Amino acid sequence: MGSSSSSSSSSSSSSSVIKWHSFHRPMSPVLLLKLFLLLWTFYLSQSGVVFADSDKSLLLKWKTSVSDPSGLLSSWDSGSSDHCSWFGVSCDSSFRVVSLNVTGSGREGNSCSDFANFPLYGFGVSRNCLNSRGKLFGKLLPVIAKLSELRILSLPFNGFDGEFPAEIWAMEKLEVLDLEGNSVTGSVPVQFVGLRNLRVLNLGFNRIVGEIPSSLSNCVSLEILNLAGNNLNGTVPGFVGGLRGVYLPFNRLSGQVPREIGENCPKLEHLDLSDNVLVGGIPRSLGNCDKLQSLLLYSNLLEEAIPAELGQLQKLQVLDVSRNSLSDQIPSELGKCSELSVLVLSNLFDPHPRVNDTNGEPEQAGAMNDDFNYFQGTIPVEITILPKLRVLWAPRATLEGTFPTSWGACENLEMINLAQNFFAGEFPDGLSHCKKLHFLDISSNRLTGELVDGLPVPCMTVFDVSGNALSGQIPKFYESSCSPVLSSNGSLPERGSGPSSLYLSFFTSKAQAGYPQSLGEDGGLAVFHNFRHNNFTGTIQTMPIAAERLGKQTVYTFLAGENRLTGSFPGTLFEKCEVLDALIVNVSYNQIYGQIPAEFGTRCKSLKFFDASANQITGPIPPSFRELVSLVALNLSWNLLHGLIPSNLSEIRDLKHLSLAGNNLTGFIPSSLGQLQYLEELDLSSNSLTGEIPKDLENLKHLTVLLLNNNNLSGQIPAGLAHVTTLSAFNVSFNNLSGSLPLNGNLMKCSSALGNPYLQSCPMSLASQSSDLQGTDSNSNSDTAAPPSGGSRNSGFNSIEIASITSASAIVSVLLALIVLFFYTRKWNPKSKVTGSVRKEVTVFTDIGVLLSFDNVVRSTANFNASNCIGNGGFGATYKAEISPGVLVAIKRLAVGRFQGVQQFHAEIKTLGRLRHPNLVTLIGYHASETEMFLIYNYLPGGNLEKFIQERSTRAVDWRILHKIALDIARALAYLHDQCLLSDKKALDPSFSSYGNGFNIVAWACMLLRQGRAKEFFTAGLWDAGPHDDLVEVLHLAVVCTVDSLSTRPTMKQVVRRLKQLQPPSC
Repeated sequence: MGSSSSSSSSSSSSSSVIKWHSFHRPMSPVLLLKLFLLLWTFYLSQSGVVFADSDKSLLLKWKTSVSDPSGLLSSWDSGSSDHCSWFGVSCDSSFRVVSLNVTGSGREGNSCSDFANFPLYGFGVSRNCLNSRGKLFGKLLPVIAKLSELRILSLPFNGFDGEFPAEIWAMEKLEVLDLEGNSVTGSVPVQFVGLRNLRVLNLGFNRIVGEIPSSLSNCVSLEILNLAGNNLNGTVPGFVGGLRGVYLPFNRLSGQVPREIGENCPKLEHLDLSDNVLVGGIPRSLGNCDKLQSLLLYSNLLEEAIPAELGQLQKLQVLDVSRNSLSDQIPSELGKCSELSVLVLSNLFDPHPRVNDTNGEPEQAGAMNDDFNYFQGTIPVEITILPKLRVLWAPRATLEGTFPTSWGACENLEMINLAQNFFAGEFPDGLSHCKKLHFLDISSNRLTGELVDGLPVPCMTVFDVSGNALSGQIPKFYESSCSPVLSSNGSLPERGSGPSSLYLSFFTSKAQAGYPQSLGEDGGLAVFHNFRHNNFTGTIQTMPIAAERLGKQTVYTFLAGENRLTGSFPGTLFEKCEVLDALIVNVSYNQIYGQIPAEFGTRCKSLKFFDASANQITGPIPPSFRELVSLVALNLSWNLLHGLIPSNLSEIRDLKHLSLAGNNLTGFIPSSLGQLQYLEELDLSSNSLTGEIPKDLENLKHLTVLLLNNNNLSGQIPAGLAHVTTLSAFNVSFNNLSGSLPLNGNLMKCSSALGNPYLQSCPMSLASQSSDLQGTDSNSNSDTAAPPSGGSRNSGFNSIEIASITSASAIVSVLLALIVLFFYTRKWNPKSKVTGSVRKEVTVFTDIGVLLSFDNVVRSTANFNASNCIGNGGFGATYKAEISPGVLVAIKRLAVGRFQGVQQFHAEIKTLGRLRHPNLVTLIGYHASETEMFLIYNYLPGGNLEKFIQERSTRAVDWRILHKIALDIARALAYLHDQCLLSDKKALDPSFSSYGNGFNIVAWACMLLRQGRAKEFFTAGLWDAGPHDDLVEVLHLAVVCTVDSLSTRPTMKQVVRRLKQLQPPSC
């Protein structure tokens, strides 16, 4: 055994020696290299397994740190041998994790980043979340940065929050960092050592603060920079011109657009700097960016002219410069941008509606504000004939001159909005060639001439020529095949369909939101044709809508009121009724005569709104109206109708508005009307009705307007009407009523029951009444205004309503003072007086939906009766006037003796009639003659700023409200400066009322600022609740506005800019 063992050992030893010696034999270099590679491969395979296992454990560790209610990471199992097959994970050949990609379901359903609030965002980078099943939540822990081979970290549209991990900025191999649509906080570091290979940095719509550091320029491979929708401040860095896509909208960036962007932009395709606080001009150097496809600069404070150099951008598809303070002429050089499909020069719809502070709700879809662009001249023909132009949008941009007549082949043109400008001339025949045109709004201009048969009106979803001076017949337009259009809900285009499609969708949805009556069910089609307020004559031939637009999901609106149309009742207009979901018709204020066909109700069951008021329609109301089962509003007032009110109108269950006033209807008021449970307005005034007021009307729990005045009614006023809490307008004047007036707070007053000799006396004399004949409340001494509207009133206001009302009412005084001073301080020529008979013409600047005539104004103010007076000033009194039920305006009756020269007055007032701004009262119209002058503007029921200040001690007012008031007033004054109506550097009068010890307020404020005692200037509640630094800054800004030195005193634009920078959160 021993011999054997020894032999084995010897043999083993001998073998080792042999092997050892064999390693020391001379070897060829090639053989040595092969052996080295073999060993190195073996090492790497073993170490790769180790690193791969490490990646797996890191992923599992990261999984434990997140909340996953939808089970997106359910496949991530520690027992799984292949982590590279896990959801969202990709590996290289060595099983190292190179990509972590988990897209969440976004903030609202499948819309990813809140697309409804940012519809024009992200050309080239936006995407949908249709394939996502949920979202992850939690903190973004630094462990993720230990995946050392990671090239792509993409976790967009999830719910990650907390501080952005600093370790990620040190990752060496990361190429794509995409955390869009989370709630991550922090800032981009001034210095960082990693991310040298980064191609895409997308931190859009998080909570990133601070400035954009120059350190990002060290990412030499960076192509896409998306920091949209954060809270960044500072300036736009010049190095971004070297990137391919730059998305920085919806921040607080200030300063000028750096010219350096255009000096080094060989790859730049998309530049979005919209919705910031940028000032100065648009750099001419941007014309060097020859690959630029989209340039979005809307919603800033940019000034001066659009550079002609932008005409060098041969690949530009979208240019949006709206909602700035641009001026001068539109450069014809833009006609060289051969690829241009969307040109937006002004936009009354905010592409980023702000959220209401108090309830979190977005502003109304149709909210209009902040577009200060005021161009000169017309649209150059070089632009209108662009071959690929799809959208031309420039409403209320102060354009003037002859309306463009040349539109080229216009084979791609789909939307034109040039409304509310000052174009003159005849309607152009050239638009007849634009067969894809489905949206044309040229309302409120000065166009003349006739419409041509060849216009593709039947295919158009919006055709609005209202408020011009067009004449002739409304043609029976030729029908042709129609192109597909978006539905009424503005269905969004598929991603990748191009930026022009996003604009088409946005404008379609926003514009139709401005026509609430015409919106149908989701997915339906709304068609809106408006011929109102022109000089059209002749008969209405037929409904101008193409067969392809008809269907049970189509809502069609046809408006032709306030023309000179004649002929018998237009039964042919309703021929296509039964192939529509709903029909809306307004032919009021024409000269239509004849009877309503007896079978009318059976022929048009889809009729929803019908207004044929102020015509010459005769005969009875057909009983067949009971068949109008879809009817919501019926207005046949001020015609020549006679006979009874059909009792079967109660079968129209959805009826909300019924007006039969101003006819010769007789008999009783049908008690069955009390069954109309949704009825809101009932106007039967100025007829010959007899009998009692039906007690059943007490059942109308939604009733807001009840007008029964000027009839022959008798009996008592039903006591139960006092308990209809929604009632806001009530009038039974000039009847034969008896008994007592029911008690209903301030609504049922003697002024709403005048001329009833048998009605028991009221407890107070009529002289002490201050409400008008309609019985609605009035605010004495409030020279205020707001858009006319009907509907019920709330008893209180939320904070933003308070701010809006008070800031608007303050500006009313500014504009009214401006108007009267504008005329009074002119050098009038006494020889310019008009002699001869008084003309009763009312010039209208803004269409409010009802006829404004001299007689209408005098009637609605009861001949300027003191009971309707709501304020007095040095230039005359102001009256509240209800032109028609629910439509209130304010009438400023000017003291004629203070003005001379009616012709001069006409010329100057038209300049002021061009003013359009959300923070200025709208001058609706005016009348001027030798014996009478008055201004018409919109009425604000909410009181004035003086009243608001006086009541502050009883109302909690926070800094957000006061900031909004200040900002709105500053915006209005800035706008007036831009319109050259005020000096751009006019000092505020520092000689305010004295404050103790002989100091005036400004001197006192200066003293407090110098002594560090600014706190004493503010009320205790405001100082305790508000941001101290911002309050002091606003006080300092106010003081600077009063200094005498021009170089020190800021312009109003600078004031606006600074106030926007101080804007409180969620304001």
